[in-house]
Amino acid sequence: MAKIDFKNALRPLYDPPTGHFALVDVRQMPFVKVNGEGDPNTAPAYRSAIEWLYGVSYAMKFAAKAELGTDYVVPPLEGLWWADDPRSFITRQKNQWRWTMMIMVPDFVTHDMFEKAVMKMGGKFGQPPQSLRHESYAEGLSLQTLHVGSYDEEGPALARLHDEVMPGKGMTFNGPHHEIYLSDPRRTEAGRLKTVLRQPVKFLA
Repeated sequence: MAKIDFKNALRPLYDPPTGHFALVDVRQMPFVKVNGEGDPNTAPAYRSAIEWLYGVSYAMKFAAKAELGTDYVVPPLEGLWWADDPRSFITRQKNQWRWTMMIMVPDFVTHDMFEKAVMKMGGKFGQPPQSLRHESYAEGLSLQTLHVGSYDEEGPALARLHDEVMPGKGMTFNGPHHEIYLSDPRRTEAGRLKTVLRQPVKFLA
């Protein structure tokens, strides 16, 4: 049985250039999501969100393999981040951050599979987060780059995006800051972490 790896099947979305921002058009895709707020390093809700997202995602993967005969690599963790002041991401004032953590769900995985996966994980984790859901997300036109290094070193790249790249292209924000975590921070040195930094944009009128 062939195993689908969406990092390869959707390579333009997961393999941006390093050192500059490339324009990409991101189609609508389904995700399993959880909302929260606060510093991801200390907020208990963040740890709970990650446990549930991975638990449900792997339960759906095994269901798809058993019921559909289709196997796939669970896609990487992603995060939508926003704050009242976007510069808090440059200054790393994490207590001001709000987030939606999410993992992409293949189109062939049904909502019924999602609901069964949640019930299954309930036996392990208890009551699911209130915001846990299976829904589509469409970003459309976006600028993205590959950041190699620790998460706290993203500030200069984001400052350049906000202050130089977007104004230079006549663009402005059209959605929350988006990160895709290609590396496992438990197994990868901070200086070698690979993260896609993406910003949905639109042209100024």
